Amino acid sequence: MAKKPIESAKNEEEAAPQPVKMQVLAQYIRDMSFENILAQKGISGEVQPEINVQVNIDGNKRPIEHQYEVIIKAKILSKTKEKGEPMFLLEVEYGGIFHVENLPDEQLHPYLMIECPRMIFPFLRRIVSDVTRDGGFPPLNLDTIDFMALYRNEVQRRVAEKEKEKPN
Repeated sequence: MAKKPIESAKNEEEAAPQPVKMQVLAQYIRDMSFENILAQKGISGEVQPEINVQVNIDGNKRPIEHQYEVIIKAKILSKTKEKGEPMFLLEVEYGGIFHVENLPDEQLHPYLMIECPRMIFPFLRRIVSDVTRDGGFPPLNLDTIDFMALYRNEVQRRVAEKEKEKPN
């Protein structure tokens, strides 16, 4: 009879949810392009920049179990405020390889699109700052991105798109 409490304790341990395990295995620049249009065209005098930042996130399952690749794609275009002439264009794809375990399937997509980019974004921010500075401009420090809001907006956009496609 003493064995039953031990066995039930083992079953309870197995039944208890395991904590989420996440590890960043690698981070890398997948693709990058910087064009100093200002230097090529030779715009002179004082110019005030107007900066447009576009960010997209892409996630993929890797062939190895529990591994995922998440890519932050940033396109940064700086134009002059007065004439709208381009000053520089920076396109960068910054990726991370993540090992994620013990996460329910319904929570995996939001986790990959919110938490994983949040982990690697500070490194992308540093790259953008360094490249713009090394390209002859003041360092551009990107504002913090609310990946939760980005994710929610994308979900709402997709729902609205599906509703438009439904026949009446």
